[in-house]
Amino acid sequence: MRTRSPRWRPEGPEALEKPRALIGEGNAALRRGEPSVARDCFERAAALDPREYEAWLGIALAIVALGDPAKAHAAADRALGLAPRSFRALLAKADICAADGNARAASSFYTAAIRAAPPQTTPEFQAEIRRAQAMCERYASEYESFLRDRLAAAGFDPAHSSARFQQSLDLMMGRKRIFLQQPQQYYFPGLPQIQFYERAMFPWLDAVEAATDDIAAELRDVLKTASAFRPYVEEDASRPRRDDDRMTNNQDWTAFYLRRDGQIVEEHAARCPKTMRVLEHVPLCTIPGRTPSVLFSQLRAGARIPPHTGYINARLICHLPLIVPGHCGFRVGNDVRAWEKGEAWVFDDTIEHEAWNDSGETRVILLFEIWRPELSEEERMLVSALMQAVDAQGGAKTRWTA
Repeated sequence: MRTRSPRWRPEGPEALEKPRALIGEGNAALRRGEPSVARDCFERAAALDPREYEAWLGIALAIVALGDPAKAHAAADRALGLAPRSFRALLAKADICAADGNARAASSFYTAAIRAAPPQTTPEFQAEIRRAQAMCERYASEYESFLRDRLAAAGFDPAHSSARFQQSLDLMMGRKRIFLQQPQQYYFPGLPQIQFYERAMFPWLDAVEAATDDIAAELRDVLKTASAFRPYVEEDASRPRRDDDRMTNNQDWTAFYLRRDGQIVEEHAARCPKTMRVLEHVPLCTIPGRTPSVLFSQLRAGARIPPHTGYINARLICHLPLIVPGHCGFRVGNDVRAWEKGEAWVFDDTIEHEAWNDSGETRVILLFEIWRPELSEEERMLVSALMQAVDAQGGAKTRWTA
């Protein structure tokens, strides 16, 4: 009776070195442009040790080089099954998907490869990372063009269609990220997450803007007194100092208050009667002992107000630009804008925001607080009562908005 000879299995050092040697030979054959030779080496290595993910990776690369990417998926999947976070395996799978015409899958694997790339790489790896990034950008551009063409056919016009829908598209395409309200002290639920509000919601802004020249004239008179402005964030001896952003007592960001913590600053208000008069018809947020604050906010040349959030989302902030040199900017969430003299806006300061003045001159705006239009009269009353109760127990008041 003929007996079957047992399959040879290497023992000793050869058991480890043989598959690795074959993988090395296969990689060399790929570099020489000999994919058939490479495939044979890799398949022999995989037969000796099926756990060698580089053998399966090599098989996939050799099959692609032979012009049959559709058959390379199985080998690439075996490699990823053994090493799911391997940059090379993910990149190979992405290349196979790209060669096979599956753009969506290719984009996903290129993105995963970039995330899995080691922090310190050789120039060769860096070139591959840049190639993966370029492919991601290409696919993103093609994908967006496709979507926009379909949306245009459905009637979408970026210049006239819903601004909220445009923002959703920006978020979907990764051009913007999601910013939500993060008040430091008090969160009123159920309110819309709006960075800058539509101007049409505040018809009284027309009267405020119409008074720009009168308000600016009163401001110029105040500016003649150098000591009139005080740091916007001043140290409170009754609370521990928290000044990670070095804004406390900072003379680069200063204020001249007409109303502070709800109280009229009589001496200051007397110097700005026209400003006070125009605000009589504004729905200022009224919480005794807290709001409204009405002030001229001054940001010196070269200064920056770091990213931060306000303390309560039951009110909004209004800006009326008065002295605005070039190279000044303001960001709320994803939205970056430049001030224009006399053009007011309303924003939610509990969404992360920051400001900068990269000019060589001072920037000054009029800043004041209003109730959120979504709150009912009862809700406003209750919020006010709650904050007064907090203060009666010695609660902290926070005032920090650009």
